[in-house]
Amino acid sequence: MQPWRDGGQAQYVERPVPGATATSTAPARAWALERLDLPVTLRDLAQACGMSVRTFTRRFREETGLSPGQWLLRQRVARARHLLEAGDLTVERIAREAGFGTATSLRTHLRAELGVSPTAYRRTFRAEPALGR
Repeated sequence: MQPWRDGGQAQYVERPVPGATATSTAPARAWALERLDLPVTLRDLAQACGMSVRTFTRRFREETGLSPGQWLLRQRVARARHLLEAGDLTVERIAREAGFGTATSLRTHLRAELGVSPTAYRRTFRAEPALGR
């Protein structure tokens, strides 16, 4: 059963990423996922694949349907969601580890992506199970 959500919230849906090919941007995606807590530039991503920024951007959009910036933001939100679900880190610490820098930035992006605050999201996944089930 899916967790209960307050009205107006976005669904919590995983978005798979396409696999690698010889001229793929997959190496850059893998590289970025290991560094979500650090600043990642478009030039860094293109260099991870040995491509020009223009070629990388075009191929990245063809493969993922997103711009590199949109994809990176979604990955950071996914990391923050995982940390909110899995542990008791503070929102400030989660913001740093997910690459948002500040709790304010995390709150802004999580609300834009999912329609909830970090605290409300955590509460959704920490709800006590109903008795008698």
